[in-house]
Amino acid sequence: MSHENPSGSVTHITDARSSSLQSRLRDGTPYATRAISVATALEDGLVGEFGSASRDGADPQGPVAVVIEHDDPAETTALLERCHATDAAVPTIVVPKAGSEALATAALRGNADEYVAPGTDEDPVERILETIRSTPETSVETARTRPSTRSADRDYHRILANELPDEAFVLGEDGTYLEVKVRPDAAELYTKPADQLLGEQLQNVFPDDVAAKLEACIDRTLRTDTIQTIEYGAKTTDGDRQFEARVVPIDDRIEGQRAVVWLARDITERAKRERELRSRQDQLETLNRISTVVGQVIDTLVEAPSRDAIEREVCEQLVDSELYCGAWIAERTGEGTLAYRTGAGDAETYLEAVEALDADHEWLGMRTVQTGSAQTEMDVQKSETVPEPLRNAAREDDVSSAITVPIDHNDSIYGVLTVLASRDEAFSGDEMAGFELLGETIGFTIMAVKNRQLLFADTVVELEFRIDGGDTFAFDLSEEYGCTCSLEWAGTTSSGRTVQYVTVDGIDGETVLEAANDHHSIEECRLIHDGDASCTIEMRLSESGVRTLANHGATIRDVSVEDGVGCCVIEVSQDADVREIAEALTVVYENTQLIARREVDRSVQTAAERRNRILDQLTDRQLTTLRLAYYSGFFDWPRESTGEEIADAMGVTPPTMHQHLRKGLKAVLCEFFEVGTETE
Repeated sequence: MSHENPSGSVTHITDARSSSLQSRLRDGTPYATRAISVATALEDGLVGEFGSASRDGADPQGPVAVVIEHDDPAETTALLERCHATDAAVPTIVVPKAGSEALATAALRGNADEYVAPGTDEDPVERILETIRSTPETSVETARTRPSTRSADRDYHRILANELPDEAFVLGEDGTYLEVKVRPDAAELYTKPADQLLGEQLQNVFPDDVAAKLEACIDRTLRTDTIQTIEYGAKTTDGDRQFEARVVPIDDRIEGQRAVVWLARDITERAKRERELRSRQDQLETLNRISTVVGQVIDTLVEAPSRDAIEREVCEQLVDSELYCGAWIAERTGEGTLAYRTGAGDAETYLEAVEALDADHEWLGMRTVQTGSAQTEMDVQKSETVPEPLRNAAREDDVSSAITVPIDHNDSIYGVLTVLASRDEAFSGDEMAGFELLGETIGFTIMAVKNRQLLFADTVVELEFRIDGGDTFAFDLSEEYGCTCSLEWAGTTSSGRTVQYVTVDGIDGETVLEAANDHHSIEECRLIHDGDASCTIEMRLSESGVRTLANHGATIRDVSVEDGVGCCVIEVSQDADVREIAEALTVVYENTQLIARREVDRSVQTAAERRNRILDQLTDRQLTTLRLAYYSGFFDWPRESTGEEIADAMGVTPPTMHQHLRKGLKAVLCEFFEVGTETE
């Protein structure tokens, strides 16, 4: 389609049947002296003879400009060549719908007067009209009357400035700036005005290493005659920024030398996002590896035969993973310090520096013991909170981060696991959570191994401790009232609370309850049995030496307190660490002394022997009642039979039946809970 105008026309070549750009050119031009009409392109995509009348009746003198709206680089190049061969004076403007670097290069090599890329802030119609307006009509007419060649030093930066919109240069093969065009927002970042770059060389603008890199790229571009890509940094008024450049070779010489078009884009934000993405990917990969390592360590703990084997395996596997440069385990001593047990890795200088610290220095491991939680240090080599000897040792062993994790179970801390890494910002987030789980697992496994060793031992070691005073209820009560407190049983509920059943001789229950409610170590107390000079109470405690012993794999045989002095008898396996148990008890009771150590042989008892012994303790009525209750479903839930129905079957009253039932159950339970006065 076309719009006639006496002054001339714009020949519009497009690969679409209709174009909004055509309409805007036709209807939106503000120039009365140079009215423009749009002629439909030839169907074969080639420009016809401008000098002849168009089929739409346009001015036979020819068009004032040619707009090419193709997205194919090869077709664009061919059309430009045909246009220039037909009429070299007519401005050619490439306006692709999608735009690409290949199209920009085709426009450059095809000597287009202007290249208008989509997606820029500038109005393409205004750019086209500006190009036409900047071409004097007399110059066009003069050029049509004589042969003309397009100048090699034409305004290349106007062609491609919008494809890579931040800056465009023409650089000679010796690195000299021949042409410069910088967008206004990018120009604000320059440490010197852009027009002052003309005539300068790269080596005067960039540091030597960067200039050499850029000059090598120019040389490679001209030598291979191909487009090159390069990334580089530059100092700006906004600090260091990152740029990406596409370097396009120019066929013709400019000012006597070969040259390239240098199209640069500020990619600082993109580079930052890419770094963040790579960092997140690295973190994810590391966390996956950490999870695998921790999982493997936990798997091996199940089969470990002893505490030493558990601790050695943990340290070796952590270091063998190559994620960590050192790992060791220390145990608590009676003096409240930490003593090295075992370790692995090359960070020996750091370990020696830790061992050389003053006993009162609160390094990571001591803070873990005091708080009962994991502690981390992310910048060991520079942090002011780290003692100077440790900082120096960290630099020597390439230690960047450290973590200490309590090895604990049921509030009993067996020791501290310390792990070192050369990675910055290690042990944060999920990695720290993984190590906290590992510490708990090691603690549970150590306790399980100790209990297993004690359970299957034919010979055990009996230890007797004397405790002179203690900051607990039993000690204070016995000292004030001259009574005797004997432990019946102590254990931990499913909610983690420590419960003790204690018999007090020499004082009534009311007095005991009143004293218990006023004592700081008692969370809750309940009277179970009350006599004239004896009672049994149930206590929930905030801290308990009995629980500490149980968590170290000890079976408690007897605990009593009289006149402020305690006696504790426990059983441990033959290979148990007696010093460790004594020190664990010292943490709760300061004045603790081991006064006896004896080896005791356990009698082997078969299941049949235990069963016969239980039966010997039951009367005929008790055994009959238990059998009737069991087989009639009295113990099922919901019950299949009621107490009244069982009593009717026995021919007795319900109270009599319940009396026989309770006494029979007590005899059975005594076999499990009280034989040998065992307290667990």
